[in-house]
Amino acid sequence: MIDLRPVGYVIGLLVAVLGSTMLIPLAVDLWTGNDNWFVFLEGAILTVLTGALLAMSSVSGMSGRLTLQQTFLMTTGVWLVLPIFGALPFYIGGPEMRAVDAFFEAMSGLTTTGSTVIVGLDDMQPGVLVWRSMLQWFGGVGIIVVAMVFLPELRVGGMQIFRSESFDTGGKVLPRAAQIAARIIVIYVGLTAVCHVCYVLVGMSPFDAFNHAMTTVATGGFSTTDASFGAFPGAAEIVATVFMILASLPFVRYVQILAGQPGAILHDSQVRAFLVTFVIIVVMLVAFNLVANGASFGIALRQVLFNGASILTGTGYASTDYQLWGAFPVTVFFLIGLIGGCAGSTCCSIKVFRFQLLFASVRAQLQRIHSPHGVFTPHYEGRRVSDDVLSSVMAFFLMFVVSLGVLAVALSMTGLDFVTSISGAATALANIGPGLGDTIGPAGSFAPLNDTAKWLLSAAMLIGRLELLAVYALLTVSFWRG
Repeated sequence: MIDLRPVGYVIGLLVAVLGSTMLIPLAVDLWTGNDNWFVFLEGAILTVLTGALLAMSSVSGMSGRLTLQQTFLMTTGVWLVLPIFGALPFYIGGPEMRAVDAFFEAMSGLTTTGSTVIVGLDDMQPGVLVWRSMLQWFGGVGIIVVAMVFLPELRVGGMQIFRSESFDTGGKVLPRAAQIAARIIVIYVGLTAVCHVCYVLVGMSPFDAFNHAMTTVATGGFSTTDASFGAFPGAAEIVATVFMILASLPFVRYVQILAGQPGAILHDSQVRAFLVTFVIIVVMLVAFNLVANGASFGIALRQVLFNGASILTGTGYASTDYQLWGAFPVTVFFLIGLIGGCAGSTCCSIKVFRFQLLFASVRAQLQRIHSPHGVFTPHYEGRRVSDDVLSSVMAFFLMFVVSLGVLAVALSMTGLDFVTSISGAATALANIGPGLGDTIGPAGSFAPLNDTAKWLLSAAMLIGRLELLAVYALLTVSFWRG
């Protein structure tokens, strides 16, 4: 029998902390003279009390280190429970959403997906806008810690390859995980602050800059306007592009830079592969827009840089309806959304290192076919990749493809068309944000979808954010027996 008290204690504490942060949008509404502040007061009281009671009732079970089963449960439980309480301000006031819409918005926020069911953001209460941005900001830093500490220990999707690499700096051992996590949080806050200042300097209002700084560094994509970055053309797009790229790189490398190793980030093969991929995408799409659409070079470069970075990093901003560029760019955007950024960043999707391991495995297999008597083993970062890591990565790819197909079929059974079903499944599992088509494309929203589709997509956001296998493990009989 699994002792659930340690899990309840951690979740309870985090729920209470989440409730206390509702005082920030409360203060924003009070400052701006908006009557919606009382909604955040009610939500804060209910959330803090529930979290505190859960933690106090479970504190007796905190006797030592969490077991593997408890860690799985805690990791999934946090991302399931927090959106329930994060949805309260949407449900009990403000936009007065229905339960399914409020949960969808909160799940999209905390998983940094960026899909939204809210229409009319330009006239929304300022506290609600701040709360949406805060949810994404919390989710961004939270997933860095999960990817650095928990997923490698849980051996999920090949993440175990980072169990030692995240703390090894070529002979110098960094402080233990808790200290690194603290440093990463400081770096995360610092990047957000610098991003905010840069947005203000290029003409954004302090309020818009505050919100977009949080959702940019979190690679989340929530905006304060229905037009997203279409309302901030020009220099703001360049600022956003720079910080989306910075947030998609491994944060542990920033820790190493601060520790006196400025070359650490470029020595990471993930980073090099990611940046090369981004440059290739930009060159292809700029050339296409110049030749096929007759666009001016300056506008084409700015729009491709911004929207390409937004989709590749899974942020989900849009400055224009890129579906109007033609079938080729739409296909490219659909595919690069399934790549994502680097492990240990705020990005989502499959992630670059898994493609590197996949290609290394394929190359080794081709070499074995060519030279049957030779010994060929895949390598990553100069190290031999174990069979355990390779099988874990292959299992992830298989489950991602299967999950994508099953979810797309399930969405189509709710009445959605093919493009909406397949792109909606991809954007939820990869936590990208906008889909394709007239309904959920960059110029649309998820509001018109039926309730069943919204519940399915909410579940897919959770599954995708936790790298699939961390959630699927809970559905096996052996997990509960073991």
